[in-house]
Amino acid sequence: MSEELAKQQKTRVNKLQKRLRRETGRAIADFNMIEDGDKVMVCLSGGKDSFAMLDILMNLQKSAPISFEIVAVNMDQKQPGFPEHILPAYLAEIGIPFHIVERDTYSVVKELVPEGKTTCSLCSRLRRGTLYGFAEEIGANKIALGHHRDDILETFFLNMFYGGKLKSMPPKLVSDDGRNMVIRPLAYAREKDIAAYAELREFPIIPCNLCGSQDGLQRQVIKEMLQGWDKNHPGRIETMFRSLRHVVPSHLVDTELFDFKSLERGYPHGITDHNAAVNSEAAGPVPEMIDILSL
Repeated sequence: MSEELAKQQKTRVNKLQKRLRRETGRAIADFNMIEDGDKVMVCLSGGKDSFAMLDILMNLQKSAPISFEIVAVNMDQKQPGFPEHILPAYLAEIGIPFHIVERDTYSVVKELVPEGKTTCSLCSRLRRGTLYGFAEEIGANKIALGHHRDDILETFFLNMFYGGKLKSMPPKLVSDDGRNMVIRPLAYAREKDIAAYAELREFPIIPCNLCGSQDGLQRQVIKEMLQGWDKNHPGRIETMFRSLRHVVPSHLVDTELFDFKSLERGYPHGITDHNAAVNSEAAGPVPEMIDILSL
């Protein structure tokens, strides 16, 4: 590579890193994802998203106004041909503490899922259960996953089109049993930025051979729909994502979310003091935020 090309590539890497770092820092602050003293288990699949997440979190860790620990964890699901040496070599090279958790979920999935049916749902449940348990084992109080803005939008449309729910993939959640907290630091990051960054940084990407070649996946259909909109209607994706951050319960039709029955004339928007308190309680407490935007 010529000196000029090397300089251009370095500039592109720095530009993308700054953007991803800024968006990740903003997501962490908005949802109070990481606090002082946290031990964050970064789940590394071998894909572009988790590699980028680990890279950006390590970068933020160096100058963050708080102290937190990072440990990388990969789950070896015993897929045939999985290159077991790649991740340990990479993680050792960058000097991050790591664990490789070996579980033969591949055989379980292939045994239980009929030929031709999608394997993603069962595979993710098995993987999630194992990782939740391992986080407790190593004392990690936060589990970081590499889902990005596009994943969140895709999940929203998947639930609406196929599940009949206005539900997405939250940037921060507590597991059903209350024992694990999951965070998604890349919640504001665009997939195309992550892909470009991963290519420029030359992460040793490992493809998923279990489900990556399956045809007709519902998520793939949604992804292609969104990519088409992004191409033909620039700015639409950004507008849709903003809508997920500006929800107006009183203008939907969920009686569990908003107390329509108690609306009364004579009050602004029909909301009495008692009604406002009920709806405020339903919304839940506002979390305390940390100052990481100045990074």
